[in-house]
Amino acid sequence: MTPRPESSGSRPKGTAGEKIPEQPTAAQAKSAAKKTAVPKQAAAKKGTAAAKKAVVKTAAAGKTAAKKAAAKKTAAKKAPAGKAVAKKAAVKKTAPGTTAAAPAETAPAAPAAAAPAAKKATAKKATATKATAVKATAKKAATAKKAAVKKTAATKTPARKAPAGKAPAAEAPATTSAAKPAAPVQVVPPEMEIAVSPAVDAVDRERLLRGTHHAPHSVLGAHPVPGGVAFRAFRPYALSVTVVSGELRAELHADGEGFFSGLLPLAEVPVYRLLVEYEGTVLDTEDPYRFLPTLGDLDLHLIGEGRHEELWTALGAHPTTHQGVTGTRFAVWAPNARGVRVAGTFNFWDGAGHAMRSLGSSGVWELFLPDVGEGELYKFEITRPDGSKTMRADPMARRTEVPPATSSVITSSHYEWGDAEWLARRAEAPAHEAPFSVYEVHLPSWRPGLTYRQLAEQLPGYVKNLGFTHVELMPVAEHPFGGSWGYQVTGFYAPTARLGTPDDFRYLVDKLHQAGIGVLMDWVPAHFPRDDWALAEFDGRPLYEHADPLRAAHPDWGTLEFDFGRNEVRNFLVANAVYWCEEFHIDGLRVDAVASMLYLDYSREPGQWTPNEHGGRENLDAVAFLQEMNATVYRRVPGVVTVAEESTAWDGVTRATHHKGPSGFGGLGFGLKWNMGWMHDSLQYMSHEPVHRKYHHHEMTFSMVYAYSENYVLPISHDEVVHGKGSLVSKMPGDWWQQRASVRSYLGYMWAHPGKQLLFMGQEFAQGAEWSEAHGPDWWLLDPGYGAQADHRGVRDLVRDLNTVYRATPALWRLDTDPAGFEWIVGDAADDNVLAFLRLDPEGRPVLAVSHFAPVVREDYRLGVPEDVPAWHEAVNTDAARYGGSGVTNPDPVKPEAQPWHGRPASIRLTLPPLATVWLRPA
Repeated sequence: MTPRPESSGSRPKGTAGEKIPEQPTAAQAKSAAKKTAVPKQAAAKKGTAAAKKAVVKTAAAGKTAAKKAAAKKTAAKKAPAGKAVAKKAAVKKTAPGTTAAAPAETAPAAPAAAAPAAKKATAKKATATKATAVKATAKKAATAKKAAVKKTAATKTPARKAPAGKAPAAEAPATTSAAKPAAPVQVVPPEMEIAVSPAVDAVDRERLLRGTHHAPHSVLGAHPVPGGVAFRAFRPYALSVTVVSGELRAELHADGEGFFSGLLPLAEVPVYRLLVEYEGTVLDTEDPYRFLPTLGDLDLHLIGEGRHEELWTALGAHPTTHQGVTGTRFAVWAPNARGVRVAGTFNFWDGAGHAMRSLGSSGVWELFLPDVGEGELYKFEITRPDGSKTMRADPMARRTEVPPATSSVITSSHYEWGDAEWLARRAEAPAHEAPFSVYEVHLPSWRPGLTYRQLAEQLPGYVKNLGFTHVELMPVAEHPFGGSWGYQVTGFYAPTARLGTPDDFRYLVDKLHQAGIGVLMDWVPAHFPRDDWALAEFDGRPLYEHADPLRAAHPDWGTLEFDFGRNEVRNFLVANAVYWCEEFHIDGLRVDAVASMLYLDYSREPGQWTPNEHGGRENLDAVAFLQEMNATVYRRVPGVVTVAEESTAWDGVTRATHHKGPSGFGGLGFGLKWNMGWMHDSLQYMSHEPVHRKYHHHEMTFSMVYAYSENYVLPISHDEVVHGKGSLVSKMPGDWWQQRASVRSYLGYMWAHPGKQLLFMGQEFAQGAEWSEAHGPDWWLLDPGYGAQADHRGVRDLVRDLNTVYRATPALWRLDTDPAGFEWIVGDAADDNVLAFLRLDPEGRPVLAVSHFAPVVREDYRLGVPEDVPAWHEAVNTDAARYGGSGVTNPDPVKPEAQPWHGRPASIRLTLPPLATVWLRPA
């Protein structure tokens, strides 16, 4: 056997049906020089002898049958189609640099005019020196190439029909430009064409081994080349690789280090499979490098522009059928990577054989892996710019392993929703003009140990029984540390696997909707943790985080802030907001830590931040991102609401994005905003001893000064019952009875105040201990065997009644954001610790709310009222005995007297219970 020639590197590309001989390598030129004295007839004879040594084996019998054929080969002349007679044979093994043995074919004789020119060239070679011979050989190859190009239009070689159907090549051959007219040149017979090596050249080989190849599909797979189709595979640890296409079976040559190659005499790339033999097993599989890209130009354009609103459908891992083959398509954005490979359970976490291709300048890497399906674990092996490697979870993973494991999981949804009725009517009224009473839940600890599906059997019934309109779920997206309560997210597109699969979470949302309960979700786009397997310096350089370390580092939480000014990062977050609303039917997003996003100097000292282009402290990139997120979500998903946790006086948080305010900014576009000022002031007031509250009366009335500047939610959230702050009931002064009475009166005041309500789990039954994510609410306080269970059940019964009356009384919610829905009766009775006001619906129907925060009974307490109401009756009295109160009530209708009071023409006299709130409606 002749020695294996060196790889010829990149090969020239020609038009269809054209054979273009390659430039000789240095070794080939040297060999040609040594043979200058050999006549051309001898060279032809040697080629014939080599052809006689080819061994053809049939795949079925497995027996070798040596067949010698001496074919006189000359320059091809256009032959009539269908006259070539071929015998089918399966090629056992092809040696690099030679064409696999093929059935003998009869070709017409070459024109006689070619012979003198050929003899003249041979004679000239015979008399030349060694150096001259090398130069002549190279010149001859170039002349032959020009001749082949020129003769393409007139001369065609007979095409051998492929054994199987035609398959699209991974890389389409380029068309060469037409050759310029030239003087007649020599025609080099086929036996003198330089052999093409199908092996991967040294440069590509090294890049594939190091994981730094940006275009593996241009090297691996099947590619048309002069002399046939070159097949190349990179299968580390494989013993052999065989190409199978119809009746064709050709074992590729083992080139070492897991590379295999072969040149088959085929006219076109067939549909084929690979038989890969490993120690003890043989794998019958598709070749991943024979497939076209799974992402189109539109996807890549939208990603680059930051406008792909369904980004999760383009990037990530998606089980699919591509070119008629089932498998999974992978795509990841890593523009700074030198190379990206997929590793997972399907390749024993060795991604060497599964290099991805870079799709132009988009920064996106893509690969379709046949026969890989749902449930497989995977990560991306990224080669950083410095050549080091890192294994990263998929930023777009829609399912993950259960923490502390960190792999991504291939998944697709098969869930069939049953909440069409809910979705159809949720957009009937905007959130700020509808009843909106929220129960905040930390799912992993609400009932510790329950899965999503088990929670679906308990949570909807519990929330519906208490009369809440919505639940708000603390962050559901995957997070590595349970103690963060979900606020340090690594898997932005995956519900936490601690409680089940994504479809299990869909089941929970569906059951809540079927029970008539909306679902809000805490969403955390402000920052992300520094875990080295997640987003931090994802491809070796700052990518999702800001490139400026001062802008990137969050000073409070040790995390990294997103670079909101980068198109792809902004797209990642905006699409994520849409994803939860569309894919999981989430009814609203409560956006965490908005204030930390809006200000460049948030928690930073002078010198630790850089002003914006106007010299200000506003983060203009974050403003633009929040506006885009809100506009996109409201446009795409009718009926949803976005809620801002924003603790500053930023102007226009809930104003439309196209309406500019005094600051010159358009509104941020949120539907609602947490009223952190009300929460802080009111809890501060309640924490004072009743005898001292008269000095802090303004803390309860100041909220009405700005109550209509935004669309507010009044939150008693998880943040107020942790970290030493104590539970709601433990904030109250006095003995156990006074504490519970103060909680009841406070809740009555809260539900009557303009704005929506939010209450964290456990506070609905006056849990005394702080919340802990380790064990959740103290449900044992409601156990019938516990002596004080009636005290806790009484508070929970009050919450149920507050919600029931609230939902049935439009005056308490219809004009929450309109000053016409509120009127003070008395707001300055500081000495009495009394607040009284009217809530009105659009038709003017009132509700009178009176809060008394002193531990005494006040008889015949006179309050001014509208004169057109003939009588009032109690709708709610938080001191009722069934709630655990003292039972001081106004059981009979209260009729107004014609005595002006508090600037009104009529007044009523009430008995004010101790530490209680009373609601009265027209009788």
